[in-house]
Amino acid sequence: MPPDPAGFERVVMAAGQPVVMRGLCAHWPVVVAARQSPECLREEIMRHATDRQGQAFRGRRDLRGHYFYKGEALDGFNFERVNLTIGQAFDEIFASVVDVTRDTFYMGSLAADIFLPGFADDNNVPMLPRHVVPRLWIGNASNVACHYDSTDNIACVVAGRRRFTLYPPDAIGDLYVGPIDNTMAGQPVSLAAVAAPGDARFPRFEAARSRALTVELAPGDALYLPKLWWHQVEATEPFNVLVNYWWDGFATGPDNPQTMMMLAMIAIADRPLAERAAWRAYFDHYVFRLEGHPLAHVPPGQHGILGPLAGGMYGRIRAMLMQRLRGG
Repeated sequence: MPPDPAGFERVVMAAGQPVVMRGLCAHWPVVVAARQSPECLREEIMRHATDRQGQAFRGRRDLRGHYFYKGEALDGFNFERVNLTIGQAFDEIFASVVDVTRDTFYMGSLAADIFLPGFADDNNVPMLPRHVVPRLWIGNASNVACHYDSTDNIACVVAGRRRFTLYPPDAIGDLYVGPIDNTMAGQPVSLAAVAAPGDARFPRFEAARSRALTVELAPGDALYLPKLWWHQVEATEPFNVLVNYWWDGFATGPDNPQTMMMLAMIAIADRPLAERAAWRAYFDHYVFRLEGHPLAHVPPGQHGILGPLAGGMYGRIRAMLMQRLRGG
């Protein structure tokens, strides 16, 4: 595994495939503490923790950690959102381990620079740029709905075990994705991935099921997930801790592809089929460039705004777009 960010981008990220990295974080102080006991792990994490509150999910025991929509109408959720400090979350999670009649808890996406100052210095991934912030996820057994991230992701198991079920980006049409703006935690989820086999509501899902990849991770193991890969994440033990990193190694500037996709939705999605097909051809030519650079037949000095983004074209195009969006 390349130990530096440039090598990791060139060898692993550019391939766009998930990669399991066994033992990548086995030496971390938090993983070493977890091997001793949950209490030792708590002590190691609390050494960095602040008193800031974050959002946690609280669900009935019979949900078995499957936090999801409340019913087919998708007009509510089957859990309650509560605000807790990390210390309070540990209290609730540990109490649920001991008393199997209690509600279960799941608390995630706790940015280390806000909730755990100094954590990143002791527990780091060498192939990531130093500015990438780790995030902590703690909870009882849980089954996180199948979703995608619009950035790349390295997930590192600290305590418990994790089962990832993965689907490639082009399976999106077979996954029966729910609303974009009415979600559990920000990302749309597959409605079919948790349905019983043969559910008549989701006939296309069988095609996705046959393409699924399943990965089991133990403490110290890590998984690299390229952006847009769908993943369902099961924490299979009563007490679980995971650390992940989100970043975009190929960003040229502050704009991200998902924002551009949403802009394209309002500009193109409701146009007639023939016009959408025409615009698709232009996107393929100018954006996706499956046949190479659209001005390969023209001298580089005449490429204009199709010149290298790193050579100043990024700012020029962005300024043009901002002017047009303002109506100029």
